[in-house]
Amino acid sequence: MNGTKQHIAKRPATHGQQLRFWIQIAFLLLCLWIGVEFILWYHYHAGTGALYVQRPPGVEGFLPISALMSLWYFVLSGIIHPVHPAGPAILLAIILMSILVKKSFCSWLCPIGTLSESIGDFGKKIFGRTIRVWKWLDYPLRSLKYLMLGFLVYVVFFQMDQHSLKLFLDSPYNKVADVKMLLFFVEISRFSIVVIVLLLLFSVISRNFWCRYLCPYGALLAFVGLFSPFRITRDPDSCIDCAKCAKVCPNSIAVDRVHSVMSDECTSCMACVEACPVLDTLGMKAKRRGRFEWKPVWVGASIVGIFMLITGLAMLTGNWHSSVDEAEYSRRIMDIDNPIYQHHHGSAPSDPEDELRNSGSTRETATAP
Repeated sequence: MNGTKQHIAKRPATHGQQLRFWIQIAFLLLCLWIGVEFILWYHYHAGTGALYVQRPPGVEGFLPISALMSLWYFVLSGIIHPVHPAGPAILLAIILMSILVKKSFCSWLCPIGTLSESIGDFGKKIFGRTIRVWKWLDYPLRSLKYLMLGFLVYVVFFQMDQHSLKLFLDSPYNKVADVKMLLFFVEISRFSIVVIVLLLLFSVISRNFWCRYLCPYGALLAFVGLFSPFRITRDPDSCIDCAKCAKVCPNSIAVDRVHSVMSDECTSCMACVEACPVLDTLGMKAKRRGRFEWKPVWVGASIVGIFMLITGLAMLTGNWHSSVDEAEYSRRIMDIDNPIYQHHHGSAPSDPEDELRNSGSTRETATAP
């Protein structure tokens, strides 16, 4: 400890981590409710259930690729595509969160992140400590999610123009992408079960294994988070070198060794800030000597506020419910094994009925006086 550090002012106790826990639980319950509604809705239209519920648009939050395509299509065309419009609205909200307070979605709202944290806590109880992957292995493993993101960005942003995006978004496959996602788990293959079990086991051994090494969604938010003006900053003059901040960091960031946390793994969970025992030593600021400092409660409030604002605007402007009506969903679900609902090496077949309607309207236009 530096001998010049005297008159230590203790940081008052806060309850940011308790707030984060309850926000995580609330969002996890919301996702479970959406899942139950969607399953009941599917069984009704598949003829295997008698209870009718309305399709929950929130299920489109689990279609990140379709949402990214829709959002990019909106940027290119200025048009909100009517199939799965809730998806890009949710994605936009998450991106805005990341611009403001980095990868905060991952640690405050993401249901996979919440489950991953719980599994990691379970692993810590088993082994008595958090097991860290060797640095020589950690860095190449972390690059995997960026490689997957890079491939996705290359295909969507560089290989598909506005017309190609519209063709995919209009395709039968995209119209039932939510149903296909459900059937993936309902009719899960043995190979998929093995992969999921392995991911769970690795998450017990290595905390946040999926999030840290394999999630391309997290990689996207990490990149966007680089544009955030705020960082976890440490004042070395008042720091007592207790390293409590580094010990509680769920992402193994050496917070106690830097002035400003630039790591792409920081999720703004604020655990390090609350662990710091010294007042005005560690905080989320625009710069180290900046006056404005984010309180953990403010971070949680801003994340929830952005999510509710963007999704609320989508609802109010009529860009929340899919243009695929109940009758069309029923017809498509009953015919879900048709090859037009398959995805073939980056392309999706067009709908013969749509082509017939389009050709008919073209003939009518051509013959009109």
